[in-house]
Amino acid sequence: MQAVQAFIETQGGPEVIDWREVTLGEPGPGEVLLRHTAIGLNYLDTYHRDGTYPVELPSGLGVESAGEVVAVGEHVHGLQPGDRVATFGPDRNAYSSARILPAASLFKLPAAIDDETAAAALLKACTVEMLVERCAKVEAGFGLSWSTPPRAGSG
Repeated sequence: MQAVQAFIETQGGPEVIDWREVTLGEPGPGEVLLRHTAIGLNYLDTYHRDGTYPVELPSGLGVESAGEVVAVGEHVHGLQPGDRVATFGPDRNAYSSARILPAASLFKLPAAIDDETAAAALLKACTVEMLVERCAKVEAGFGLSWSTPPRAGSG
């Protein structure tokens, strides 16, 4: 399958992004060939591009995507061609029309969630979970009150 992917060979401004046509092989054991229908854009991507967060070069860009499974490699269970899925990694090649990635990094999408929402929300949702559950450990009574306010004239 042919795919168009964004690459950077040096870090800098948007002008360092190079779009290339590549030939993707067949997925290997535990891998899936994914055709993207939507990708998520994150400020983190600019940090990878400009070197704020150094990455090994050359590198792709982008971590979030949604799309359709085209092919599965050996030992892939629970996914089949035609399935709608989303991912937020583990590589930086979401800025592409298709890519091969580990099946374990994919989430099946329910019909109620469109591809654009899924591609835009996964990394943000994981960030929120990490901040709320692991950093601040937000609990009842912490900054917000969920009690019902008194009604006017009730006291």
